[in-house]
Amino acid sequence: MKVLIADDDPQILRALRIMLTARGYDVLTARTGAEALNEAITHHPELVMLDLGMPELNGIEVIEGLRGWSQVPILVVSGRTDSADKVDALDAGADDYVTKPFAADELLARIRALTRRTPTVSDEPVIRFGPIAVDLAARQVLRSTEAGSEIVRLTPTEWQVLDVLVRNPRRLVTRQTLLTEVWGPQYTSDTGYLRLYLAQLRKKLEPVPSHPRYLVTEAGMGYRFMPDADDPANN
Repeated sequence: MKVLIADDDPQILRALRIMLTARGYDVLTARTGAEALNEAITHHPELVMLDLGMPELNGIEVIEGLRGWSQVPILVVSGRTDSADKVDALDAGADDYVTKPFAADELLARIRALTRRTPTVSDEPVIRFGPIAVDLAARQVLRSTEAGSEIVRLTPTEWQVLDVLVRNPRRLVTRQTLLTEVWGPQYTSDTGYLRLYLAQLRKKLEPVPSHPRYLVTEAGMGYRFMPDADDPANN
């Protein structure tokens, strides 16, 4: 299992890396909030452990950034003991909170509890259309080329929009539904957001963005994902 540890204290990073590696975990590390987000986007860890007081982006900002596109379990490991800090972290999307100094046995138990809730890769399909493969488990988009496969970089918001559409093949997804799912119920009239992000997705995924084949607009209503009709995997 791949675990990302984000902490600006090199001693904590070293201790946690040694402890988890000895128990068979594949450990990634980050010393800043920005580095933590980059590592998560690149390597898709199955658990994130992070401190709240990090440079560049603090822990709350990292949690919010992750929750914009991922449901990976997040365990906060912080020296902050104030209940307000715990509430803020949990409200932002953290799954659990452990204060420093911590007992190794307790920390490992918390990790086991969180990872037991993580769905396996087989729980999520890979959606294919044309040369594009959308891996819902890995939250990754790949394009097939003559040289192999290449990653299509999406922003967290682009991923959320695409995720809603591909989970509803051939069904009309109304503008209100997309706005509520991605931005929240207070944004149901902000259709400009959708036009912007659909245009960006089409530039990255459609063979001819100005004449979309897969991400189709239903005038006045919403959008529809149309996978290849001749692809048995999507029928």
